Amino acid sequence: MDIKIIMIADNELNTALFADFRRHQNITKCWRKVDGKWIIIDNPFVEDWGKAEYEELVRDLKHTIKTGGAVYGAFDEGGRLVGFVSVENELFGSKKQYIELSSMHVTEDMRGRGIGKRLFLTAACWAKEQGAEKLYISGHSSVESQAFYKAMGCREAEEYSAYHVEKEPCDCQLELPL
Repeated sequence: MDIKIIMIADNELNTALFADFRRHQNITKCWRKVDGKWIIIDNPFVEDWGKAEYEELVRDLKHTIKTGGAVYGAFDEGGRLVGFVSVENELFGSKKQYIELSSMHVTEDMRGRGIGKRLFLTAACWAKEQGAEKLYISGHSSVESQAFYKAMGCREAEEYSAYHVEKEPCDCQLELPL
């Protein structure tokens, strides 16, 4: 299957773009930091986006583009969006070394085909071109998500962003040296 990674423009973002996209995940185990050590805990729940989540996503992605960030989509041969990644444009951290990967998802029926890897590497390349030394990821704590980030070379962030920790206290704060 031929997948094309294309930068998405602001005027191309709308909820119709996500009409066939399925952000669904059955989660059973998650990572948590307890007394300074990472452990896996049982934490079963289902993540399943509906109309409201896609409307919020479109607003967020449009904001990313309007503030100088980038949004890339992975499209199949029929033009269906099967994955996307967004990267913000603001450098942050004590040395202004980080740029944030703000979202990345692959539709449920297309996972495990290397699409996430291609999107992630595209985001990392874009961040490096913007002058970042590291890509910052406030990543979902599910075992599966963390296995992906580890396979991509991510490690625990040397500096935690207070904003991200407050916004998503169960996320794992990660970095990828660029």
